[in-house]
Amino acid sequence: MLNIETTIERIREIIEDENYSQLQEELNNFHSADLAEIFPTLSADERLIAFENVDEDKAAELLEYLSPQYQVELLGEIDVEKASRIITLMPHDSAADILGDMEEDESESYLNKLPHKFSDEIRELLTYKEDTAGGLMNSIVLTVRKEMTVEEVLTYIRKEAEEDNMELYYIYVVDKHSHLLGVVSLRDLLTSHAKVKIEEIMMSDIVKLHVDDKQDHVADIFMKYQYNALPVVDLYNRLKGIITWDDVSDIVEEETTEEILQSSGITTAVVDEDEILSGNIFRAIRARAPWLFITLIGEFIAVNVADRFEFAIHALPVIAIFMPLLAGLGGNIGTQSITLMVRGLSTGQVTMNSALHHIGREMLVGLMIGLVFGLLVTLSTWGWQHHIELGVVVGLAMVVNMTLATIIGTVAPFMLKAIKIDPAVASGPVIATTIDVVGLAIYFSMVSIFLLGVLK
Repeated sequence: MLNIETTIERIREIIEDENYSQLQEELNNFHSADLAEIFPTLSADERLIAFENVDEDKAAELLEYLSPQYQVELLGEIDVEKASRIITLMPHDSAADILGDMEEDESESYLNKLPHKFSDEIRELLTYKEDTAGGLMNSIVLTVRKEMTVEEVLTYIRKEAEEDNMELYYIYVVDKHSHLLGVVSLRDLLTSHAKVKIEEIMMSDIVKLHVDDKQDHVADIFMKYQYNALPVVDLYNRLKGIITWDDVSDIVEEETTEEILQSSGITTAVVDEDEILSGNIFRAIRARAPWLFITLIGEFIAVNVADRFEFAIHALPVIAIFMPLLAGLGGNIGTQSITLMVRGLSTGQVTMNSALHHIGREMLVGLMIGLVFGLLVTLSTWGWQHHIELGVVVGLAMVVNMTLATIIGTVAPFMLKAIKIDPAVASGPVIATTIDVVGLAIYFSMVSIFLLGVLK
């Protein structure tokens, strides 16, 4: 297990001593994933020195693990010729991702220095949107013809697999126009007789993706069928590339992170998630401020509700101390419902067709939890303030508030999805303030109706 603190301290000492031969030996002994954990903790100057002393093969692997921010930073600081060589050692999809994150003129300068064939393949990948199957795929695919024998294919694989960046999970069968005809697993290939033709062992019923499929659909297909790789075709069923499981794991992690950020009111549509933590501070503010502003407006509405019941607070000042209790528990249980529905809609576990079932179920959950907490609040308030009437009203307000909070928290994501708004974006901030407003209105109304005549 990597001791990150000790390792970083040792690397810094080596850099300070300018012992670059030792630095090369030290860095190249690490796995690329470990280096990717080390590099962000170094200063920009230390990071550049370390990167320049990593073997080019290792540097290409390292870049795949780093965030776009560090990829662009490191390649932009080293010699262009060396940067171009490193890029050519990367899988085509990863190289395209890096170049796609650069400014257009900078990306073009690298493309002009890359080998012609490699450059053309990267340019084609860059024509696809980043969040589609075309933008995710690796265009280097090993293909064979159906009339070839197992023996011929094995010989062909030994020759072609020497090419860099070739990912071997399955063997794809195409015709002379690159139309996808079938797929053969390595297991079937290795266990079949040498003289058997590929068309006899290939699967023609193929699970495949289209170049324009969105990345969330790609992830759903991988999760459903559990393949290590899937082919990507165009409108004419021509094989354009493959997407592998590691690409999809990155998608799942990215989308989960995005959902968590959005549910907290942090916008990732205009600011990359990496920049929110470590990028320009003004871009981080831009990501966080909009929904906080909307929350501010909502809370002003809540303040206005409280102001309208000023007479009740003036008559019974004790009721004010229970406002945070009701708002806090109502907000929390509502947020739980929002989180469950948003995540369920994202994974497919919850659908629009099952909306009524989930709304009813969450309402029952909210009512039962509300009854338990309402009873606790009633008894606690009675024992504390020595007023059973106050305890009963606060307890009933708790029951109603928590029940309504679960209903609002469950209904809202379905309503947002129905009008084509991403539930993850708006649910958290908007619904939290809605629950506060509704909860306060219910509480003060019950106090006004049931308590003012009793406790004045």
